Amino acid sequence: MHTSFALLLELGVILVGLSVLGAAARRWSFSPIPLYLLTGLALGDGGIAPVPAAGEFLEIGASIGVVLLLLTLGLEFNTAELTHSLRRHVPSAVLDLVLNAAPGAVAGWLLGLSWPGVLALAGATWISSSGIISRLLSDLRRLGNRETPAVLAILVMEDFAMAIYLPVLVVLASGGTWWQALIGVLIAIGSVLAAFTASHRWGHHVNRWLAHPDDEQLMLRVLGTTLVVAALAELVSVSAAVGAFLVGLTLTGDTAERARAVLAPLRDLFAAAFFLAIGFAVSPASLVPALPAALALAVTGILTKVATGWYAARRDGIAARGRLRAGTALIGRGEFSIVIMSLAGAASPSLGPVVTAYVLLLATIGPLLTRWSAEWLRPRPPTPRP
Repeated sequence: MHTSFALLLELGVILVGLSVLGAAARRWSFSPIPLYLLTGLALGDGGIAPVPAAGEFLEIGASIGVVLLLLTLGLEFNTAELTHSLRRHVPSAVLDLVLNAAPGAVAGWLLGLSWPGVLALAGATWISSSGIISRLLSDLRRLGNRETPAVLAILVMEDFAMAIYLPVLVVLASGGTWWQALIGVLIAIGSVLAAFTASHRWGHHVNRWLAHPDDEQLMLRVLGTTLVVAALAELVSVSAAVGAFLVGLTLTGDTAERARAVLAPLRDLFAAAFFLAIGFAVSPASLVPALPAALALAVTGILTKVATGWYAARRDGIAARGRLRAGTALIGRGEFSIVIMSLAGAASPSLGPVVTAYVLLLATIGPLLTRWSAEWLRPRPPTPRP
């Protein structure tokens, strides 16, 4: 088997560079995600140091990275907790849709996009990045925080909503009929409900089969099953992330703890590929004309997501600092916005640069605001009396 010298060299240099950036980020107690994104921008097509041989590996690794990020997020919870949280946060999901899709729809209309383009931009500004947020909560050690179930409920309902939104967008962007869109929506909804029901009722059987005393066997079984379920989810136009998340929910107790431990190195490796790939997909030269519109949308998107998270956390009785942490955690946009852009890009060519710049801005700024929000609203120590 012949291995490309260029591929090995480029990947080696990239991994060493990422280790340096990751160490620096953790030295200053913030997430390395923004540094990875900017590195991808510098190494992609049109960047200052392109690495073409590594591009295909990063593209494949990015898909696996999202799956592993959502799998490990699902391992932190169980179906009973999630079901209770989802029921409680239906009003939060409605507010999320209204506040965050409306700016994109208005901007699309002002930019003169076609109706599929308007719908696509509304979706791109609405959906947060499950991949970025799950890694961010892990990096900042907030998975056990009281506001995290509210954040998770918003993310899961957004992902489920994609089962309705994406088939409609695909049909409209390709000039299809309403009944084709309806069939796609019904298939996607039925598949999600069936998978969630199976996870809730028969998850203990899956948990028993996946559990194994040998770590290697555990890793292979969990990873293999997750990839198969993710592939089936994509087949019926449901996000692979939803499938991976449901697999994580089925694992409980000692099996879930061991799965988190054995999968953590793989998750971190492929998650880095995911963040690099977002930057890789961007041509810096195409961003400049789109920056004014993207910046205006980004500022609006920060405010609307903070409002969404604040409201959702308040419904759980969380104090002001926790509400702010929940709101800033939801800011990041990523994989879904890129997918939406790719589906509707042919119908609205001017959509791509705006969405790409928007995603890059919020995927970079969001983790920083999430980190700094821990310092905001912190109770000040009493001033000593003279």
